[in-house]
Amino acid sequence: MLTRRQFLQQTAATAALAALPSSSRAGGAGISLGFSLYGMKTVPLDDALRTCAEIGYRNVEFALNPGFPTEPKLLSAEARKNLRSRLASLRLDLSALMLNISLTADDAAHAKNLDALKAAVQLAQDLAPQQPPVVETVLGGKPAEWDNVKDRMAERLQSWAAVATAGRTTLAIKAHVGNAVNSPERLLWLIEKAHSPAVKATYDYSHFQLAGIPLADSLKALLPQTRFIHLKDATGDAKKFQFLLPGEGKTDYATYFKLLKQFGYSGPVVVEVSGQIFNKLGYDANAAAKKCFAVLSAALARA
Repeated sequence: MLTRRQFLQQTAATAALAALPSSSRAGGAGISLGFSLYGMKTVPLDDALRTCAEIGYRNVEFALNPGFPTEPKLLSAEARKNLRSRLASLRLDLSALMLNISLTADDAAHAKNLDALKAAVQLAQDLAPQQPPVVETVLGGKPAEWDNVKDRMAERLQSWAAVATAGRTTLAIKAHVGNAVNSPERLLWLIEKAHSPAVKATYDYSHFQLAGIPLADSLKALLPQTRFIHLKDATGDAKKFQFLLPGEGKTDYATYFKLLKQFGYSGPVVVEVSGQIFNKLGYDANAAAKKCFAVLSAALARA
């Protein structure tokens, strides 16, 4: 449940955005606020979409991982057609498809990952053929393994890139504080080794914050290659950490959005609720989505 203070913040933020011209309500700097349905795993899909639209989000990300209602094998051709219509009726864009696969898996798992990626690319085409969502993923491995696995990761990424290219879809790969690719430098190295315009970056500052990397430095390095942004907060350090909802940590989102505008980013900026949060007893997905929107829309209005 929202507290009275959170409700008033959300109401004020929504009113402020409504008073702006339509171009400004999109974010001024081309920012489109969204919510990842990764954080709504147990909510019926239609309810999740309706809730996001009613709150004021402009786009959503689908999670394709096993156990989620948008896992590709669960969506028939008819279901995909209906889902495409439902997104249109709610005026929600589909910004991304989350597919958590690894570049450090063994050969058998790598073959399965390629099949999963092909299924994701096909779903992207079925749901939004005119503007397919990016397919985004973390990359696996451990930070200390980087020197030993980076060449194999680069080679396998090229096969991922071929799938994305064939499906006219962008693959947006993401650094993670606990993975082999855990820094802007490693992520950029891997993107360069892909030798493909189909491979770009997903930016998530929470992972760099835990490593002590300043926001502006990481944005300046990665935004030229970034096609998708996840938002969440974090506390702790690279060895022991807890992810938080936006607004529960120390990130100044008004400054964040100003920097996005300064560096010329235009695209989706999407709340990702970590499994560290949504797996806790008592987690309320709808309340979390409302709370995050209140924080971020107010910050966007200030920016």
